[in-house]
Amino acid sequence: MSNVQVLITRLDESIPLPRYAKGGDAGADIVSRIDITLKPGERALVPTGISIALPDGYAAFVHPRSGLAIKHGVTMVNAPGTVDAGFRGELQCIMINHDQHESITFKKGDRIAQLVIQKVERAEFVEVKDLPGSGRGTDGFGSTGRA
Repeated sequence: MSNVQVLITRLDESIPLPRYAKGGDAGADIVSRIDITLKPGERALVPTGISIALPDGYAAFVHPRSGLAIKHGVTMVNAPGTVDAGFRGELQCIMINHDQHESITFKKGDRIAQLVIQKVERAEFVEVKDLPGSGRGTDGFGSTGRA
């Protein structure tokens, strides 16, 4: 695994920088900049207190935390959220509480998502009258059965 330099600004000095929990992790934990409670079914834009500058050819993807999903039914509405290299604003997460009965409270500094940095290719879209064939063809969702 290679390293890429990502410039970062803390918008709140008390917020920790993103951190990888374990060696080899793909996602670095990011936290909430505010205290917030999400009622059952409620969604909210949760600020993280950081802004980043990615090199050209890279993007950041904000992924939900699996522990929050399984234990509390909390995820992100637009998972994963895409952060383009040119974006310089505060990273924010659109969180939703899918639990039908329990609210969840995040305190400032609680881990809410993971930030994954990836190299991306820029596509050249070439319009053609017909696409070449493939083994799958036009078969869509569920076309390979349950297993």
